[in-house]
Amino acid sequence: MCGTYEVIVTKSPCSDNQAPDSNGSTPNHVRTNGIAPHHHHPQPIVSLDHGDPTMYEEYWKKAGQRCSVTMSGFQSLSYFGDGKTLCWFMEKKLEDEIRKLHKVAGNAVVDGKHIVVGTGSSQLILAALYALAYTLDIPNPVDVISAAPYYSSYPEMIEFLRTGLFKWSGDARCFDKDVPYIEFVTSPNNPDGSTREATVMNRGELGMLVHDLAYYWPQYTAITSAADHDLMLFTASKCTGHAGSRIGWAVVRDENVARKMVKFIEMNTIGVSKEAQLRSASVMELISLSCQKRKPCDVENFFDYSQCTLADRWKRLRDVVTKNQLFSLPKFPANYCNFRREVVETYPAFAWMKCKEGIDGERLLREHKIGTRSGRRFGCEADYVRISMLSRDEDFDLFLHRLSTIQPTANGNQN
Repeated sequence: MCGTYEVIVTKSPCSDNQAPDSNGSTPNHVRTNGIAPHHHHPQPIVSLDHGDPTMYEEYWKKAGQRCSVTMSGFQSLSYFGDGKTLCWFMEKKLEDEIRKLHKVAGNAVVDGKHIVVGTGSSQLILAALYALAYTLDIPNPVDVISAAPYYSSYPEMIEFLRTGLFKWSGDARCFDKDVPYIEFVTSPNNPDGSTREATVMNRGELGMLVHDLAYYWPQYTAITSAADHDLMLFTASKCTGHAGSRIGWAVVRDENVARKMVKFIEMNTIGVSKEAQLRSASVMELISLSCQKRKPCDVENFFDYSQCTLADRWKRLRDVVTKNQLFSLPKFPANYCNFRREVVETYPAFAWMKCKEGIDGERLLREHKIGTRSGRRFGCEADYVRISMLSRDEDFDLFLHRLSTIQPTANGNQN
């Protein structure tokens, strides 16, 4: 093999065994320019452990300066937004664009509901737990549950605070207490891409639900209906790809719950960056424009572009997996999508890959310089791994190449 490669290392304050997810900062990340390395150079690890949505860079490069936001030194000095909404630090422009985008995508009912903006959905997850648990006013911490495989950051975030208001109680399928609880319903689910509904049923007023709909957008799945739940969470990182802006939002039916969420954010960060809000509003405005029939001819439909990219990646990954006997991937049903007005396939943001029974998937792939996240972090077995489908092209290509070199031996083990 010949040629050279460039190694770019971006350090993160996080340790390797606690790399953050789609809602956190980027962990150690190594990239190559796709050229085969010299033998004497170390092979860099291609990190697909986190959900860093750099796949979207190409689209936004083509958009050029259309979403640029220029602010003068005197602008946005105040803590307060320019609207008269319940979320006092939210920019009215952002609220308007959030409501418009949901109506364009058809994925959520927003009329008559409150919008609460947060520093990514991570802050809103904790704000929702605070608001719901606080309203109960009970002496013991409220049990928080989610069906396995659940989002790996739920237990980490909940236990990190060591609060007396709520506690992590694990897999919702194993929950049988006759006490108040909060269930996270993540749909499409992170990590396995499945469509989810509440697991714990028929508990009357004991149960409260938080619907995490970060991936309920047309590039990932069919929009079968406009979600109309009491408390729904969304994030720009998975909708638009702008994880670095740290913008998330909640759509909340109950005014008291919304007010308590706002209070949590007020006490936590005294609001959310105005610069980030205005940038996100500009990005959402362009996405809504790109979906219109009458639009500038040089603006490509954002959801079409994203879906085509993911469809190509999923096809190539399935081709590689089919050629060996060590891995398997879930299959997803096709559904009619109200946004596209046709039957569409599902292309999740993560691949939930199962290795042959008895093989530690994360360890196996790390031996081949592929960084993934073990199923143990999601409440499952170690033969499962979660792999991000949202990396840059060169990272994804390198991942497929290395995955294709892992072959079973005569005795069934990997080589």
